[in-house]
Amino acid sequence: MTLHVTTPPRTPGTRRTRLHTTLDRTRLRVRKLVRVARRPRLRAALRQGVLAATDHQDSGLGGPFATVVDVGASRGQFASWIRDRHPDARIVCFEPLAEAAGRIRAVVDGPVEVHVAAVGARPGRCTLHVSAADDSSSLLPIGRQAHEFHGTAEAGVREVPVTTLDEHLDADIAQPALLKIDVQGYELEVLRGATRVLDSVQEILCECSFVELYVGQPLAGDVVAHLAGRGFRLVHVAGISTGVDGEQLQADLTFRRVAG
Repeated sequence: MTLHVTTPPRTPGTRRTRLHTTLDRTRLRVRKLVRVARRPRLRAALRQGVLAATDHQDSGLGGPFATVVDVGASRGQFASWIRDRHPDARIVCFEPLAEAAGRIRAVVDGPVEVHVAAVGARPGRCTLHVSAADDSSSLLPIGRQAHEFHGTAEAGVREVPVTTLDEHLDADIAQPALLKIDVQGYELEVLRGATRVLDSVQEILCECSFVELYVGQPLAGDVVAHLAGRGFRLVHVAGISTGVDGEQLQADLTFRRVAG
């Protein structure tokens, strides 16, 4: 299955520059700040140096959710936002970088479960390619990502533990359940290690790429096809990121379980 995303044709008069791309990303950050300013919980997270991922309110998510599983939780940007929207939800976070994971409890209002581990198809240990921007780190080598997103080049590597969702979560997690995945090209591996857990999930929010930003990564169409085979339908595309030449690179894809 192929997911088609149309990029407007580039002409000399419409060619983007790195400055245009930087301005677009600055506007997104300003929009987030405006939204955060209206929410006391999110202002508290900002005082801890974490800007909540308020852009996800445009992702077409349903709810309310009883359980939220956040894979690739970074410093709690998504978890703090989801707590504000679903204050009674059980939130379970997975983040392989200990420095980032250590910030999550400080910025998420209320109880949150934090596991300092990467998530994949099978348990073990893997090499994490650490980006200069830590939330761009990946279990895959950093490729075109470093060119398209300034400041995300590899800064080092480290060995990290890898777990699976099936290993860590009960099959009968409280429903409705949301699974959020933001793992820089490792999406299919996460899903392959969640065969049992997916049966209890109603919605999935997954950042996917339309081009190969990390070496050997699957693309959005691969993820759409995999989830279609598990009974999920793509219902919304938001947060499209464009590259230095205006090409659409990645987006947040929302999937919902098909009734029946």
